[in-house]
Amino acid sequence: MALTVHSTVGEWLDHPVGGQILAGFLAQGGATPDSLAPARGLPLGQLVAMSGGKFPAEALDALVGAYREAAPDEAAQADADSDSEQPAGWVEQLTAGRFAGQTVVVTGAASGIGRAVATRVAREGGRVVAADISKEKLDELAAALTDLPAGAEVIPVAGDISDQGDVERIVLAAGDRIDALANVAGIMDDMSAVHEVSDDLWERVLRVNLEGTMRLTRAVVPSMLAAKEGRIVNVASEAGLRGSAAGVAYTASKHAVVGLTKSSAVMYAKSGIRTNAVAPGGVATGIPVPGAADFGAAVLRPYQANIPSLAMAEELAASITFLLSKDSVNLNGAIIASDGGWSAV
Repeated sequence: MALTVHSTVGEWLDHPVGGQILAGFLAQGGATPDSLAPARGLPLGQLVAMSGGKFPAEALDALVGAYREAAPDEAAQADADSDSEQPAGWVEQLTAGRFAGQTVVVTGAASGIGRAVATRVAREGGRVVAADISKEKLDELAAALTDLPAGAEVIPVAGDISDQGDVERIVLAAGDRIDALANVAGIMDDMSAVHEVSDDLWERVLRVNLEGTMRLTRAVVPSMLAAKEGRIVNVASEAGLRGSAAGVAYTASKHAVVGLTKSSAVMYAKSGIRTNAVAPGGVATGIPVPGAADFGAAVLRPYQANIPSLAMAEELAASITFLLSKDSVNLNGAIIASDGGWSAV
């Protein structure tokens, strides 16, 4: 089988030539093919996006070049088939006009899942208030979204969702009506157990992941109550369903997000407001992990082998935008595990 950038990581690893080339590249960084096990189903080209700079585009070009040199006949066949080649795996399919005439607030919109959600809502006709702490990355997002449908736009608002003043600016930018809110912004911990977690890390993770989610939700609900309609989607985590996916701070924060989701679902069920959550598993978002605690990281490492696969941010956006849309009409208080089956293990 001829290999290309669209071939999956698993196809490269299992190929007699491609496997040796990829293993050699990994060895240069002190890694082994086993480190890519959760990414076996992803196209090789996706490693650039998911690696956080550790797998640059230049390295991808070098891998493909080495394969072409080592297997010229197969490479020639790949070139001959290139016109009919389809990218491996899932391909995003937009629903035109799904958010036309609607205003959707998306936090964490400058990168990862938040960026994918903001991008999809805008391309499906929505007016997106894109909130994030990074003004530079928000400006990049707005500049990248060209040729949007009529009525669609992206309004970047830089701010800290755990700061009440910034929350008020985000809501002010949205205007009189907010149809939906995606609470995506979040930060990771260092896998620390309770006896080794620092006050600073505990407070920072809870402040962003829980308090920020609560503040944005609290701020948009009055508008939704007035409209007698609204959808709120919180990003929980596999760590909100179990105790073996992250450290104590992140796990506690995401369990609390699940509780916030269910409480809000009950409180506003008769007011036209539906609140649901998506619990991602392994996602290639490049979210910074602030080191690895000695005790906790060692305990958790064996459990991480149960992750069946990594998803791209766009795959999570597909789940989240469904819940943000009116198509999720009969869902309220649901915690949807968008984790490739990890929660079923």
